[in-house]
Amino acid sequence: MTATTSSASTPASGDLASAAIASCRTAFLTVGLFSAVLNLLMLTGSIYMLQVYDRVIPSHSIPTLIALSIAVAAAYAMQGLFDLLRQRILTRIGSALHAALWQPVVCNILRGPLRGGGANRGLQLSHDLDSVRSFLSGLGPTTLFDLPWMPLYLAGCFVLHPYLGWTLVVGAVLLFGIALLTEVLTRAPTRDASRAGAIRGVQLEAGRRNAEIVAALGMEQRLIDRMGAANGDLVAAQQRNADIAGSLGALSKTLRFVLQSALLGLGAYLVIEGQASGGVMIAASIMGSRALAPVELAISIWRPFLAARQAGERLRAALRNGDAPKPDVAPERAVHRLTVEQVTIAAPGGTTAIVHNASFALEAGQAVGIIGPSAAGKSTLARALVGIWSIARGEIRLDGATLDQWPAEIRGGMIGYLPQDVELFDGTVAENIARFDPEIDEAAVIAAAKAAGAYEMILKLPKGFEMRIGEAGATLSGGQRQRIALARALYKDPFMVVLDEPNASLDAEGDAALTDAIRRVRARGGIAVIIAHRPAALAAVDLVLTLATGQVQAFGPKDEVLRKSLAAHPAPGGAALQAVPDARSVPAAAAS
Repeated sequence: MTATTSSASTPASGDLASAAIASCRTAFLTVGLFSAVLNLLMLTGSIYMLQVYDRVIPSHSIPTLIALSIAVAAAYAMQGLFDLLRQRILTRIGSALHAALWQPVVCNILRGPLRGGGANRGLQLSHDLDSVRSFLSGLGPTTLFDLPWMPLYLAGCFVLHPYLGWTLVVGAVLLFGIALLTEVLTRAPTRDASRAGAIRGVQLEAGRRNAEIVAALGMEQRLIDRMGAANGDLVAAQQRNADIAGSLGALSKTLRFVLQSALLGLGAYLVIEGQASGGVMIAASIMGSRALAPVELAISIWRPFLAARQAGERLRAALRNGDAPKPDVAPERAVHRLTVEQVTIAAPGGTTAIVHNASFALEAGQAVGIIGPSAAGKSTLARALVGIWSIARGEIRLDGATLDQWPAEIRGGMIGYLPQDVELFDGTVAENIARFDPEIDEAAVIAAAKAAGAYEMILKLPKGFEMRIGEAGATLSGGQRQRIALARALYKDPFMVVLDEPNASLDAEGDAALTDAIRRVRARGGIAVIIAHRPAALAAVDLVLTLATGQVQAFGPKDEVLRKSLAAHPAPGGAALQAVPDARSVPAAAAS
């Protein structure tokens, strides 16, 4: 047994987003403490004006004015320092949350299509994470931390005079009502805008990814019209949101100006009646303005706050249950056999079985060709064999261990996979073959290229192995992409190699290289599983498995299975050619 310790443990269950926020609890408490000091220091202006009008001016004392001004300047300097520190801490909280959730979010994006229902929302999660980080790094959180201190300013106004206090209370209630109304009225438009934006993003990405077919078939305008519906929904929802928030924001600003003037007017009345001094009048106006400012600011940041809150809810829902923890002790690398026992497979998120009760076994040095008509379940079985689709029932084992007993990287090192739709990544040829291993094994890259018959082809490319191939291998032909992907599947001699229609884009030279590669896998004691539609791919296999309607029809030595299949379907244009295309034309070398 080989001990393997994961670099980072992921909880089997739980809310990763909430756990990340909880890890910042001390920082949030520090921000709360700084906010308390800041709001106390913000009383400085009111106290200063009160002292100037009530003490300095009546006494004509210049030393008192200088002393007060120095004290106020020091208080304002402290206020600026604490405000700066508070904002910097919030920015770092946003960065810390982003760093803590980045890997789980990317894993969720990469694994979403394998779980069903996650393909359309995948990229949205990265935007959600950015939205949460941006909100935490902006003025929104400071407003929320300042709101609880409104009672302090209300109390101050009551101390100055009860009439002033009650006037401010009425204004605060009205502003809070506007804030609550903003929350209620903008919730649905914000949700609609987010949904429409996600749909539009998916459609745009699909169009960009299929740019060639769009141009070739003249589909551009039709797709633009189709995307226009989602774009129209997005713009309409954003406009409704902006109209509501803008209208209520303007109303709250107007109300705030009215209240400030009302406080000044009421203060002047109290001065005339001899119930207050001129300093009280000015101090009440300043204090009232400070009390109402967080409410008005809260209304102005309500849209980003709602967007960040909904983004956080989506993140929490997506990351609520983590993946199974990596095993501390994994089995040894498989070197002996593959067993498939009564396996039933459905598509991710689906309930209808595509493959039913499939069973077969392969020993080291064997290769099987899986044949059958379209939609027989061949590619589905291939995906389950390499662990990217889960199985509904049954077991797939390598040397007696199920695939989930190995960490993903170790399991991936034992498996070579060439999918039906070849996908390469933006990077060099060598990086793609080495599966983006940060410590590229040059000898293994060259050996894989030679095993795939791609070495000479790669040398003819500009810069050879160091040539950047562009997104999805855009600078390569279909045959070149397939041979480089085959080399990637053979990198570091994996025990089990699964190739789904590996010769779909290959010429005669490529077919010969593929046959030689399968023979090499068998010669070194590996196992090869070949999904075949063209008979040339069967040349190096010794076993054949036929699938039809998701069920195993036959499994055994190649000659025997092909002979029975041809006997059952002798017509050249009949079902036999769908199940085993040109089976009778398999070269004599196939009888290995």
